[in-house]
Amino acid sequence: MFSFFKKKPVPDTTPTPPAAPVAPVADTVTPPAVSVEPAPAAAVTAAPVVAAPTPAPASSVTQAKPSWTERLKSGLAKTRDKLGKQLAGLFGGGKIDDELYEELEAVLLTSDMGMDATSHLLRDVRERVSLKGLKDASELKGALKEALVELIQPLEQPLQTHGKKPYVIMLAGVNGAGKTTSIGKLAKYFQSQGKSVLLAAGDTFRAAAREQLIAWGERNNVTVIAQQSGDAAAVCYDAMQAAMARGIDIVIADTAGRLPTQLHLMEEIKKVKRVIQKAIPDAPHEVVLVLDANIGQNAINQVVAFDEALGLTGLILTKLDGTAKGGVIAGIAKQHPVPLRFIGVGEGIDDLRPFSTRDFVDALFD
Repeated sequence: MFSFFKKKPVPDTTPTPPAAPVAPVADTVTPPAVSVEPAPAAAVTAAPVVAAPTPAPASSVTQAKPSWTERLKSGLAKTRDKLGKQLAGLFGGGKIDDELYEELEAVLLTSDMGMDATSHLLRDVRERVSLKGLKDASELKGALKEALVELIQPLEQPLQTHGKKPYVIMLAGVNGAGKTTSIGKLAKYFQSQGKSVLLAAGDTFRAAAREQLIAWGERNNVTVIAQQSGDAAAVCYDAMQAAMARGIDIVIADTAGRLPTQLHLMEEIKKVKRVIQKAIPDAPHEVVLVLDANIGQNAINQVVAFDEALGLTGLILTKLDGTAKGGVIAGIAKQHPVPLRFIGVGEGIDDLRPFSTRDFVDALFD
């Protein structure tokens, strides 16, 4: 019995040395930055991921499957309630006259379409009424829908990532627009297409941004290149190098939130773009501005400012489910059209989807 207890301390002292190799591993993986690999065992074994679908696979599928159109309608409920219900009153019947057009103008403006888009739509509707010889107000709904589709159709340009490897997507936007969350959802979207994804935690300013992105990476089983603090451009450069070395398909680079009026920060994000280009000369292949739909017409000012600074190639409009200002899409289309790549209508990981003009307009009116 004594000898048994005597041997116990010997194993206890031996486990302590293995802690020493941990530091060298981290140092070797990332000279300036840390490559945060998702823990394979945890990711695969994690009970929430595996167990959640098992108890109720049918209900999960049924709930997520009310189709994207159904979720879009639900997400646009606030905008539709404000726009659709008022239009329903106008289109109930009666003659088409100037008074009706004035009421229609007021409804369009209150849905945050803006003066330019509203004037354009009214002119278009008047022309359609004249050409088709429409007489009754009930016939205006179809004319308005078609006019709106025609206005925002140019924004519908799905993101094409083939032909470049890695395909580099750089995200920008103001604080709170939903960049980091959108990155997590984009990672899931590209993974569903069979593509490998790597994330660059380029928001080195906000305290929780790095941890939030790492959490998304673990959730999606995606590698995150990050460092405790320092230069955002350096993190993005390391991410480009890692992506090329590993043969990654898609790299998504986060950046710190900033206002267009913060000129020193706008210069900093220009630097991030230049450094990415040093690593991969034709990158970033996509420069996306993430917009919060709640800001309404102010979104157009952000599009203009960030486009001038970075040369935007696409937009993501988030939080459409939390606002009645969904009409701002028409304002963007009229005043400063930049392809609307994705829209977000909920907090779920699948609630960020490519923008479809027809689906959007149908969800507003029906």
